[in-house]
Formats: sequence, C-alpha cells, structure tokens
Amino acid sequence: MKSSISAAEVHRQYSDGVSAFRRQISDAALRVKFTQEADVFFRACALGVWQKDGGSLSPRHVEYYNAIYTKGNPVPSILFWELSGAVLDYPGFRAPDFFARMRACDKVSGSGLARRFIDLTTLMLLLFAAVDDQVSEGEAGFVNACADSLSTLCDRDGLPGGKAPLDVADFVTRPAPAEQASSGAAQVAAEQAPPTPTLEELLDQLDGLCGLEKVKADVKSLINLVKVRKLRQEHGLPVPPMSLHLVFMGNPGTGKTTVARLLAQIYRAMGVLSKGQLVEVDRSGLVAGFVGQTAIKTGEVIQKALGGVLFIDEAYALASQDSPNDFGREAIETLLKGMEDHRADLVVIVAGYTGLMDRFIHANPGLESRFNKYFYFDDYTGEELMEIFRSMCEKNGYTLDERGAAYAAGLLRTLYESRDENFGNARDVRNLFERAVARQADRVAALDHPDKETLMALTQADLEEAAAAS
Repeated sequence: MKSSISAAEVHRQYSDGVSAFRRQISDAALRVKFTQEADVFFRACALGVWQKDGGSLSPRHVEYYNAIYTKGNPVPSILFWELSGAVLDYPGFRAPDFFARMRACDKVSGSGLARRFIDLTTLMLLLFAAVDDQVSEGEAGFVNACADSLSTLCDRDGLPGGKAPLDVADFVTRPAPAEQASSGAAQVAAEQAPPTPTLEELLDQLDGLCGLEKVKADVKSLINLVKVRKLRQEHGLPVPPMSLHLVFMGNPGTGKTTVARLLAQIYRAMGVLSKGQLVEVDRSGLVAGFVGQTAIKTGEVIQKALGGVLFIDEAYALASQDSPNDFGREAIETLLKGMEDHRADLVVIVAGYTGLMDRFIHANPGLESRFNKYFYFDDYTGEELMEIFRSMCEKNGYTLDERGAAYAAGLLRTLYESRDENFGNARDVRNLFERAVARQADRVAALDHPDKETLMALTQADLEEAAAAS
C-alpha cells in the first residue's frame, strides 16, 4: 500500500504542531526546556509506537524518524540498522522532564498546558503510527497507555481536566471482510514461503562459490566492519562515517552479480537493509531518449531498489567522455541524489571492466566520494572453469565419464590460456554446457527406450560437437 503521507508532510505537521504549542508557553525557562527536549521525547515515542506494531520496519520508517525535528534543532540522520536496534531496545514510555515543570506552572497559573500537551502527544503518536497508513490495535494501545500515564500525573497533582475527548480507538484500522479474506490468503502464502536464510547460511553459500578467494575475504571483512560498528554504537563509542556502496571490477562472467545478490541478502540478515532484494540494471535501464525523462526513469529504479541493492552493470557506459550532452550524466546526477536522500536503506554497487570502471569513478567527484570500496574479480583459471562445469552437470542431473571429463578439462584449460578480450569466464562454461546438452538430446532422442544412465550421460562426442559449434 502506498502511504498517503510523505515524510515531508510528517515533518510539516509535526513542526507546526510543536511550534504552535511552544507559542502557548509563557514561562521563558519552560519554553527553552521544551524546545531543547521535545524532539528527543517524540522520537523516543516513535520507537515505542513502531515496537508495538511488531517492529517490522521499512525505508519509510527511517524517513519518518528523520522528519521528527523542529526548526533550529539538530536534524536526525539515522540509518536503517540503527533504527532497527533502537526500536528493538526501546525501554518503555517515560514522561519527559519538562512535563514536571509544566505541571508546576499549571498549579500556579492554571494555564492547562499539561493537559494540552497530552492532546499534542496523542496526535503526534497517531501521526507516527500512520507510517503504513493504518493504526493497529497494538499501536493504539501504546498511544492510550502514554496518554493515561501523563493524565495520571496531572490527576495526582490535582490539575483540572480529565481524559481527552479524543478516542484513539476511533483511529484503529479494521479491515473489511474482503480485506480480511485477502489478508488470510496472504498469511497462508507467507507461511508457505521458504524461510529467510540466516547469516550463517548465506556465508556458507558464499564459501561454496568457486574461486573468488579475494572477494570472499573482502566480503567477510566488510561484514566484520559492520558488526563492530554496531557494537561500538551499542556501547556509546564514536562511529565514524562509513559508505556501504561498492565498486565491482572484473571481466564478464566472474560472479559479480551472484556476489551482489548474496551481499544484498547478507545486509538484510544483519539488519543493514530492510528487504535485501537485488535490482539489476545497465545503462538502458536508467537512460531515456529525451531531456528530463532520464531523471524520472532513474528515480523509478531507485524507488524499486529501496531496502535492497541497486546493481548497475557496465556502469562506465553512463559517463561518455565524448558527448557532454549525453543523458548518462543526468542519470549519474539523479543516482547521486538518490544515494544521498536514501542513504539509510539503499546500497548501490557499480560494476564493469577494471580499467573502464577506474576511469568512470574518478571522472566525477560525487562518485569518487561515495564509492571508496573496490572488489576485484579475477578471471577463473582452467581448473576453476572445470569445477564450474562439473557443478552445472551435477545440479542439472548430468554425468561425465572419465574420457568426457578429461576432454572438458583440457578444453577449458586451453580456453583460459588463450583468453582475449572476448573471454567470458563462467558464461563461456554455461554456453559450452548448454550446447553439449543440446547435442546429447539429439543423440538420445534417436535411441529406442534409453535408460536413466543414458539420459544423464554427457560423452566426449557430445562435448566435441559442442566445442565445434562455438
């Protein structure tokens, strides 16, 4: 469901509400204290609201949280994983310190500020609950509990007034019967969906990839950096700025997309990203043919990638040095703005040939400042190519006899040793496998009643014909 309230609108409503209330405070010292502490109090309340909603966060929660500030106060800039931890660790509602002084002033002046502050708190918490366009029973219960806690303090001090006429229950979203049926079907589908892999399972998948030893080490080092960064924050230690955007450099077929997809899921498992999907594009997926359309097209791709990783293959094609009016530059500018606006829950990985990517990154100061981590993907050796070929056979239910295996190993070793700029690494292996399977199918289809072993066997002859057809 698309939320009807943007983060900018949340900021406007919050700032207007708090500012209007502040103007009603006649006591100068209380007004200063309220100005200094209100944003911190309401941001803590937002954590409580979202915890009662099950703690399931999205990029919009981050945007809402960062919109909770008034003019002149520091603007928050929380990241997704920081917000996730804060919601999880929310200790419970606590009346703000300025509320005691507010009640003391009311005893003297009878201004009724404390009771009006309860109304303001209720409205603001309902605003935070609307992040997903609905108010759950849990969220409404939390809002009521907060209001009751503040009202009890007012009652204890003998301040006039009672419970606010605003009934939070009126704001609870209750689905229509058709929506309930749809929700039930969605729940069944969710229960039948495969479980989200754990970090340990994802690291096992990474280790299971053929070759790429340097890349595997770099990924694990990056994971350790994120882990320690989170631990330092939990212990109140300084956390230096860190960019998770990456540059993948290497020839085609070296596993860049596979590693990017795994990394997206790893970030999701660690709480760095909210969804962990991979959105893969190249220049054609970002650049349009007319002025202004490229920004729209690139912006739509960024929105689709929020909560996950945007993987841009052959990214160097966006920066044409020969054409200053090329629309690729518009895509780069839109991309850089999107990375800044959504830095809390978006990771961008740009990939391509080593030499071209190096020139691409250093051609633009904005790219150079945001992409400072490089992963180098070496070509697969002949032995690694053979390992990939064997893996393809096993996964697809094919077998190799000794002669077929020896021929394939020699063929792939020669392919590696004679490689040129057209060398496709694992792509060449897949092409060989698919051609061999096609030749095997032609051979087996001519047989009467082939048995299981025959249906599975790839022979040297199949491989020879596949190599000749390349």
